Amino acid sequence: MIENPVPWPNGARCAVAMTWDVDVDSGVNVYNPDRGDTLVCSQSQTRYDVHVAVPRIVKELKKLDMRQTFFIPGWCIEKYPASIDLLLAAGHEVALHGYLHERPNEQSAEDELYWLERCLDQYRKRVGGGAPGWRAPSFAFSKHSLGYLVQHKFSYDSSLMGDDVPYMLRHANGTLLELPTDMTLDDWPHYMHNRDFRFTMPISAPSRAIEVMRAEFDAAWKHGGMWISVWHPYVSGRMSRFEAALELLDYMQQKGKVWFATTAEIAQHVKGLIASKKWTPREEKLPAYESPLPELSKKSA
Repeated sequence: MIENPVPWPNGARCAVAMTWDVDVDSGVNVYNPDRGDTLVCSQSQTRYDVHVAVPRIVKELKKLDMRQTFFIPGWCIEKYPASIDLLLAAGHEVALHGYLHERPNEQSAEDELYWLERCLDQYRKRVGGGAPGWRAPSFAFSKHSLGYLVQHKFSYDSSLMGDDVPYMLRHANGTLLELPTDMTLDDWPHYMHNRDFRFTMPISAPSRAIEVMRAEFDAAWKHGGMWISVWHPYVSGRMSRFEAALELLDYMQQKGKVWFATTAEIAQHVKGLIASKKWTPREEKLPAYESPLPELSKKSA
């Protein structure tokens, strides 16, 4: 089904990156700016991230000798430095996820750039250097985002959903590698239930979410694709859900011929293939068009 499969390392059938969006209580405040301080229950739910879930995840991944990618808002890097240090000490990749989980495509171009540069500043202070990767909060990649990410020399983005394998985003000022995911591989629509986020999914057993994610993995493995999942520690770091996620990882390991990698490692591998002309990605120019579409005008009829 994949016209242009990537040659993965050591003959692997697919690449797997189990990524984590560590939002903590950033969303509580950006979506409720005037009353975030009163939403104490939601604060406790989301701070489960740093108090319980992230240490638990780091501990279990160490047993598996596995390193993964954690996308973190700049404000959370600033506010919860001990968690960042824990992740770095364990060898995990720390990438960026907005500043306060603001949605770029709901901002002016000037505001989007301001918040991007502010989160980059926090990254440099705590992690050092430039951030390798970016995931737009809520996948809210704007028509200006690509230009800003190219300008600030990001290695890759993982916000979009336009392919089963990596592809190249082309902007007037340069290119950026896209490592796509999909909503089927995001734990949020499977699990999230919180009125303060205006998101109340039916509460169900982890087996339902894992069934969907496993089906996506099986297809990626069969056809030589890529499986990049999106998990939130305060959502899937809960005991029963994290047990189910670990069982899914075990299933993948037992199946064999799977390359487990961080998104930065996938980007590095793919860029090496491109440089050596062993593989050529599909390209997509962004922005694709400006609104309103001219075809919507009666004058175009």
